[in-house]
Amino acid sequence: MGDKGTGNYSDVTDFILVGFRVAPEYEVLLFFLFLIIYIMILLGNISMMSIIITDSQLNTPMYFFLGNLSFIDLFYSTVIAPKAMACFLSEKKTISFVGCVFQGFLFALFIITEGFVLAAMAYDRFIAICNPLLYNVHMTRRFCSHLVAGSYFFGWISSTIQNSVTFSISFCASRVINHFYCDAYEIEKISCSDLYVNKVVYLTLAVIIIFPTIVIIIISYIYIVSTVLKIPSREGKKKVFSTCSSHLGVISLLYGTVSFVYLTPPSNPELRKVASVFYILVTPMLNPLIYSLRNREVKQALRKILFKKKALS
Repeated sequence: MGDKGTGNYSDVTDFILVGFRVAPEYEVLLFFLFLIIYIMILLGNISMMSIIITDSQLNTPMYFFLGNLSFIDLFYSTVIAPKAMACFLSEKKTISFVGCVFQGFLFALFIITEGFVLAAMAYDRFIAICNPLLYNVHMTRRFCSHLVAGSYFFGWISSTIQNSVTFSISFCASRVINHFYCDAYEIEKISCSDLYVNKVVYLTLAVIIIFPTIVIIIISYIYIVSTVLKIPSREGKKKVFSTCSSHLGVISLLYGTVSFVYLTPPSNPELRKVASVFYILVTPMLNPLIYSLRNREVKQALRKILFKKKALS
């Protein structure tokens, strides 16, 4: 924390979210674009959760994880989208200091938790394909619940530490955040504090908490691919691999866009904002579509619900 004379963080009451540097008339278009995507996120993820809860045939570990994935997607997009849309139509474009803290905390909580849930789903597919006889023994309801609870626990630990470090710095240069939400990287850019401790903490969190989820996913799929290649029939390979294709699609979308934003040189801030839209809004919108279009059980459950509604009407 800085000295009182240099502008301690406690003196800051709000921040200004720049959003996209476009003409005012284009901000109205951005509002409607975000609104349409957000409505699709709500419809898609709430529908997915409803289908999984109501259809007894989907009472399996894979769909238990998928239901939690939809819940996480719904809420981490909700943390960002409504405030961004409000700023598009507002002249002030401000967010309170407390609001920024909560937004940063909740977003980090849900996005990190999603990484753990995706890792749990990869492990589930690994057991189902590589050790099918032990699947019911390993993937019990209790064990799956513990995996999800652990995902939220590590997400909470990581986001608490990350947020504490991010908002303990001094803001003496500016209170203008060059983004449409409280992004930690952009917040640090308006600080005059020494950020060495921040970088060490972020790197430690990445190595201890985030990196293991990527390792679990990679190792699981190495074993899955190895097992699939040993299947003699082409039809058998296609059938087994089809159960993983949706999960791989979701992983590619999330990690691909996040990697682009945080691992590429920040030469173009506007491009980073556009890429952020993909993992904040586009990925939560597409995830239910990927699973519903590529998953036979979900399509059958959806047809069952639709036909039941038609029969009642």
